[in-house]
Amino acid sequence: MTEPTTPDAGTPDASTRGTGGIVELLNEVERPGTWTLLIDGILQSEVDLTDPRHLEIEYMRRLGHLADLTAPAGMPIDVLHLGGGALTLARYVEATRPGSRQLAVESDETVAALVSRRLPVARPGQARPGTSEIGLLVADARAALEQLPADSFDVLVVDVFAGAQTPAHLTSVEFTVAGARVLRPSGIYAVNVGDGPPFAHARGRVAAVRSVFAHVCVLAEPAVLRGRSFGNLVVVASDRELPVSELIRRVAADPFPARLVDGAALDRFVAGRAPIVDANAKPSPTMPAEVFP
Repeated sequence: MTEPTTPDAGTPDASTRGTGGIVELLNEVERPGTWTLLIDGILQSEVDLTDPRHLEIEYMRRLGHLADLTAPAGMPIDVLHLGGGALTLARYVEATRPGSRQLAVESDETVAALVSRRLPVARPGQARPGTSEIGLLVADARAALEQLPADSFDVLVVDVFAGAQTPAHLTSVEFTVAGARVLRPSGIYAVNVGDGPPFAHARGRVAAVRSVFAHVCVLAEPAVLRGRSFGNLVVVASDRELPVSELIRRVAADPFPARLVDGAALDRFVAGRAPIVDANAKPSPTMPAEVFP
């Protein structure tokens, strides 16, 4: 990945304090259309405004594959994004599935305002039916989720970090049940989990998702799955059969190949770990310094 340069110096709000720390938008010299969102120096999002179909971050590519396989190519879908960031995946869906109805929920008002002002695509409130407009709502992810109507989305993507950690109340069985409620019967749930050895948190998160959905798989790089490094695990779930074969093919062909784990292999990964519930939920582990660029 090309190293970002200095913040957009001509804009006074390109670097400012938000609820999670110092929020920065950095522009790449070699790819002027590419912007990186950082909070306290921690990478949150990268977006290519000239080509929203380009997904640079590895786990975001995996989420892009999932969006591609949710419905026939080009068909509009309804997507809820918990964790807005720079709206990278929302822009990807807008580019690949015109007419999709999307809502992004971002808890940090400073992030939402800065991205909307400097990288505009979303407008306040929910997207209007029949348009490709992306709605942007500033709210706590779980509070917003609990207020949304049931059976209203085809895909729910959970990618929420307060700096380097996912807040505790977004990790539990109860939160997952709330997510399942807003999905249609064939809807797909996807959550980005950050964890490292011994993966106690990730195992509990996967167990929580498995307690709610009939079909679950995990996408991650082999080194992460072998317990050798901290990284991102994308947990995918639905009450319908997942497109496992095509997901395997796509993630194996990525620049940073990943593996798909399901069935008995996922049983071994969870290793009997109890699902996380609200009563014992804790934030996800803080990423070690060496993970940051």
